[in-house]
Amino acid sequence: MTRRVAIAGVGISKFGELWEQSIRDITLEAGMLCIFDSGIRGGDIDAICIGNMSAGRFTGQEHLGALAADMGGLGNVPSYSVEAACASGGAAVRQAYMAIRSGEHDAMMVLGMEKMSDVTQTEAMNTMSVASDWEWEGLGGATFPALYAFMARRHMYEYGTTEEQLSLVTVKNHANAAHNPYAQFQRPVPLEVVMKSGFIADPLRVLHSSPISDGAAGLVMCSEEKARELTDTPVFIEASTQASDTLALHDRKSITRMDSVVISSREALKKAGLKIDDIGVIELHDSFTISEIMQMEDIGIAKKGEGGKAVEEGITQIGGNSPVNTSGGLKARGHPIGATGVAQIVELVYQLRGEAEGRQVEGVEKGMAVNIGGTGATSIVHILGR
Repeated sequence: MTRRVAIAGVGISKFGELWEQSIRDITLEAGMLCIFDSGIRGGDIDAICIGNMSAGRFTGQEHLGALAADMGGLGNVPSYSVEAACASGGAAVRQAYMAIRSGEHDAMMVLGMEKMSDVTQTEAMNTMSVASDWEWEGLGGATFPALYAFMARRHMYEYGTTEEQLSLVTVKNHANAAHNPYAQFQRPVPLEVVMKSGFIADPLRVLHSSPISDGAAGLVMCSEEKARELTDTPVFIEASTQASDTLALHDRKSITRMDSVVISSREALKKAGLKIDDIGVIELHDSFTISEIMQMEDIGIAKKGEGGKAVEEGITQIGGNSPVNTSGGLKARGHPIGATGVAQIVELVYQLRGEAEGRQVEGVEKGMAVNIGGTGATSIVHILGR
């Protein structure tokens, strides 16, 4: 018999270039904060699941599950880490969801983390590039900015998407991050500044791209019965889905659509018994601003080719019909790769509990997080409700 799965507590470190903190420090911070938030005793945590892309290459440290159990003083609990490129955090949440729903565990800690700033920018870019098809893309010099530039240019060609529309995503997300105390960039950015920033891969500019970031985020996930013992405000995971697409862009029918997002989001809505219009707040994976526009179309809040226009019309702003990335998104909150998918869930929990001060969406009851890996080769979607 399957069980409902709830989130009883959340925690998140500051995101940014955290020169004075190690991967141990930020992971311990997020873990302790989610334990304190839930009120759970350490001895009641049955297992730990870690989301991380490449700590071995970024910091020299692997075996993160055992490290987290050791640091947290949680003794001999089973602990493990999962990897799905930029969707590693979402994968960790999904693994815990399935374990608790099946009855294997009653309460788990989920942690996502990445420490990216301890290597040079070139080393960081090379590490991130292994999440693409290395043989067909990476070895040929196609970095992620280049791959997303292909997608952006094709979207502009097919649908008339403009550079200003790409830039308005940045403006919106920085405005939201100004009210997020955990965000890497807590300041608004004017449109003209975005459009004058340097190119990294035409048509994408520096301020169309998420930064290199350090950070960690954590959840305490439980069965419904356990969650109700711990808190009066549990948030329930109403659907958890995952889909894949080709790793290389050249194998896709269209590079202006992420089929993995289309499939996983539709399946999540079906499992939750909801329509996209029922979702009051959405966290999308805006590693580049074109990614947010494409995902808006893929999940159905804009028709295909009209994502840029929808941004221009303000439907994704707080107060719009479909607020997107109230946290500031990857662009402004930051993108420590393994932490991102968990951080998206943290933001939705804050919103559903009415605790997103300064960026709160009024009356929100349902939230969706879309966490992708690479250029959309992996998509993991979660729908939350209070």
